Amino acid sequence: MSENVRNILEWVYCIIIALVLALLFRYFIATPTIVKQRSMYPTLQENQRLILNRTARITKKKPKVGDIITFEAPTKAYTAIDANQNNPIASYENEPKGILGKFVYHVLEFTKKSYIKRVIATEGQHVVIKENKVYVNGVEMREDYLQDDVVTTSNVFNDFIVPEGYLFAMGDNRSKSTDCRELRMYTTK
Repeated sequence: MSENVRNILEWVYCIIIALVLALLFRYFIATPTIVKQRSMYPTLQENQRLILNRTARITKKKPKVGDIITFEAPTKAYTAIDANQNNPIASYENEPKGILGKFVYHVLEFTKKSYIKRVIATEGQHVVIKENKVYVNGVEMREDYLQDDVVTTSNVFNDFIVPEGYLFAMGDNRSKSTDCRELRMYTTK
């Protein structure tokens, strides 16, 4: 094998190793993103750049109430007419096909639509939204991160128990947030 071919192969190996390490870092450690909406205002600003902590994929640590999380946007939003308060679980119907499609969707996340919201309740907790307030297990939530004029209402999911393995999350800018009040719960599995 000539010296030139050997040098080219070394560079190719180095580039492949660097790409694999970058993908592993992006998927398991940290992912850069940009906030696209105003649903978390004033905590997060539109067009703000963030580094998402992905280490929970390794540690299996579940989010706590008050944590800010990202999750895949469910396929369907619900209305008061078609919502089932006894089954507030999100629907994901557009699973990509093939290895390449799954890789692009789940690892590179190029075609995935995600939301960024704050965890309000975890599995087993009873949530009631009434009179512009949120109650978890009968206790009114203290939400110091909300602006004074924020109104919390829900015509869809407003009295339910968070199912096992799920979270209930809402944006801090409630009137501008599409969240679990219409989308159902996000799974932690």
